[in-house]
Amino acid sequence: SVMGQDEFLQLLIAKLQHQDPLKPVTDEDFVSQLAQFSTLEQMDQISEGIATSNQWDFLQNQSINNTMAANLIGKEVRATYNGLFLQDEGNANINFTNEVFAKEIKFTIKNEAGEVVTSFTKNDVLAGTNLVEWDGNDGLGNRMPEGYYTVEVSAIATDGSTYVPKLSLVGIVRSITYKDGGAFLNVNGTDIALGDITSIGEPGSFTGQANDDDGN
Repeated sequence: SVMGQDEFLQLLIAKLQHQDPLKPVTDEDFVSQLAQFSTLEQMDQISEGIATSNQWDFLQNQSINNTMAANLIGKEVRATYNGLFLQDEGNANINFTNEVFAKEIKFTIKNEAGEVVTSFTKNDVLAGTNLVEWDGNDGLGNRMPEGYYTVEVSAIATDGSTYVPKLSLVGIVRSITYKDGGAFLNVNGTDIALGDITSIGEPGSFTGQANDDDGN
């Protein structure tokens, strides 16, 4: 499992150099060893070919996704997500759907390493579609770097029970941001990954009325 074709060939040559002249390797053994070397070489070539093919497939799929994302500008989309992309400047909007009136909702922001960056709460939240802004700072007020951050949400109802509001949104795609080969769509001020989109349509497809240029 650790020997490559170069090591195998070196071992075979060393064996031939140090064999007993009075007991040479039989033709059958020699042919068998050459066949093993040939098989090992073919396996290495197949492995390299698969790795190269997978890399090209990934790049091709990435290119197709990025091209498709650009065509979504101006379209109305529906999405569910668990993370957002923070730009260098400005706030990040967190759109969510609240099932019932919430006494308190807690939002926890984590970086790509899974470390908690900050958390904050919103009180007395009505049922329905809501929005809260994250200023992009950590708990000490330091601006966080541009990148992808996950969002965890938990809520407390008026009767004291807990539940998880749904991170979801419906809106018009206003712009596209490309980062590390991936496409992030700006919808209602939230930059979400292309893979989070669940439905695509013309303006008004999901809201029942066409959105104007201001997104209202």
